[in-house]
Amino acid sequence: MSPDDVFKSVRKEYARGALLEESAAADPFTQFQTWFDAALVAGSEEPNACALATTGKDLQPSVRMVLLKSFNDKGFIFYTNYLSQKGRQIAENPLVTLLFYWPSLERQIRIEGRCEQVSSHEADAYFASRPRGSQLGAAVSHQSEVAESRGVIDDAYAELERQSGDTPVKRPAHWGGYRAVPTEFEFWQGRESRLHDRLRYSKHGDVWEIDRLWP
Repeated sequence: MSPDDVFKSVRKEYARGALLEESAAADPFTQFQTWFDAALVAGSEEPNACALATTGKDLQPSVRMVLLKSFNDKGFIFYTNYLSQKGRQIAENPLVTLLFYWPSLERQIRIEGRCEQVSSHEADAYFASRPRGSQLGAAVSHQSEVAESRGVIDDAYAELERQSGDTPVKRPAHWGGYRAVPTEFEFWQGRESRLHDRLRYSKHGDVWEIDRLWP
């Protein structure tokens, strides 16, 4: 089978649902909660996984998968090393985009907004809730920097584990959380003939306005 035939063979129609204005919540956070809950019920693998797009001062976009750890009407929180590539880019340009995709439901949610660091109290509380291995991993990692080998990484982890013994692992000052504060949401529901439903929520003052976008 040729490469072109492979791509033709994986083409599918979307017909699992619809997203209409009369059934959509007036508040985008409520609509997000509804769809997120549906992804949980559907058994989606890591439903809190999302793509995070950032751009630094060089204007070169960068994207990677992160895990959403909490959200409310103030924003969407994820955690990382502040000195990583994403951390450096956010420091230069706090505007980001998140993209959630649940293929079994034929749904996407795109969220545009501005990142801000969470408080030290929030970061400490979340860090303390992590498995000890993840705490050690965060403490030892020079995220996004060049490593000479896998062995160097494993040795650094083992040494920190030995030094720590049974004492609690302290959250590194360079590790913490970001809250993406939304200015725009787009909810996408796959439809037949590629005539997908796209509802955009844009914030104007304290009011969220809903527009339907052409697919």
